[in-house]
Amino acid sequence: MKRVRAILALLFVTVAWGLTFPVQKMALTGSNPFFYNFFRFLLASFFTLFLFRNKPRWREGLILGLFIGIGYATQTSGLKLTSSTKSGFITSLYIPFVPIFSFLIERIKPTRLQLVSFFLSIVGLYLLSSPSSDVFNAGDLLTLFCAVAFAIQIVLVTRYTSQEGCEESSLLFPQFFLTALFNLVLSPLGGPIGFKLSYLLALVFTALVATVLAFWVQVKFQRDVGSNSAALIYTAEPVFASLFAFLMLAERVTTSQAIGMCILVVSSIMGNLRRG
Repeated sequence: MKRVRAILALLFVTVAWGLTFPVQKMALTGSNPFFYNFFRFLLASFFTLFLFRNKPRWREGLILGLFIGIGYATQTSGLKLTSSTKSGFITSLYIPFVPIFSFLIERIKPTRLQLVSFFLSIVGLYLLSSPSSDVFNAGDLLTLFCAVAFAIQIVLVTRYTSQEGCEESSLLFPQFFLTALFNLVLSPLGGPIGFKLSYLLALVFTALVATVLAFWVQVKFQRDVGSNSAALIYTAEPVFASLFAFLMLAERVTTSQAIGMCILVVSSIMGNLRRG
């Protein structure tokens, strides 16, 4: 029952993260994405201080923040040099990267069923993203660094929260604050801030729901399923992102994308049929 509760909680995380894509697309047109991420994570830092009164674990939290900061910085920078479809696909490669870093850091091998599921997830992500066959460029390389950083962050969350006496919420403020600083440093590269009402509404939603609440759920429940199973649960994020884009932005879903979504759902279920 504990594992089922953790799976459902992490599925909520994928819903929250998936919803950020259409919300931010509507709000960020013509705006500076680095400034947006700075305000998002700075606001999340203040929310964290207000909601959680425990002492921050600076060492572990800053290490997590380092990888989140690198992830967001390289993703946003890479997007300026490559297409959004290629960026989405390469970013999603953090999912099959997780078992590699889980083995290197935690010494945990994925099960055979999970290996099959990770392979299926790559196929599903490719069909869902439908990236172009353009030559691999500097933007793609930056985005690949983003995928590696996100994969390491997922594995380290499991490792740190499994330590005896670790209060999960103590990891939140340091990683949010460092991520905010990362984006502040890069903000001159992103153009004008572009404040508007939709910008502010998206900022509050992503800071409170998709950052504070979602990351708190991640650090609280991910250890109950393990890094490999969690990564396969997170394959639902691009599925929800596509569904919300269809509902909110009237974006068309092609047949191949629908097949990719189905494959991702199957891979997520397969990978969680037994403990990894």
